[in-house]
Amino acid sequence: MSKQKAAVLNQNKDFRTLYYRGRSQVSPFLVMYVRKNKLGICRVGITTGKKIGKAVQRNRCRRLIREAYRLLRPAIKGHWDIVFVARVRTATASMHQVKKAMEEQFRALSMM
Repeated sequence: MSKQKAAVLNQNKDFRTLYYRGRSQVSPFLVMYVRKNKLGICRVGITTGKKIGKAVQRNRCRRLIREAYRLLRPAIKGHWDIVFVARVRTATASMHQVKKAMEEQFRALSMM
């Protein structure tokens, strides 16, 4: 398997489409919005609001989410647009907690 970078969602219209038309799953650490796409790839976006803390905490949250997704990506079936929204508890969470929460969300949405 080749090491490909995940396609990134960074257009506001893509985020808005997911918020309004996608399915969502909530946990204490993450909110996840998903929607099938016909592009043949999974695209991922991550948002961290200012409630989480200063830039250092927000960047840590993004790194945790990105790494958890990277580890779970091979198990995901199909092609999806996914947006992860970090919550306040993400800033103090461990990598294991974020990965476990993400895995439960994927299973609840029948993506694994």
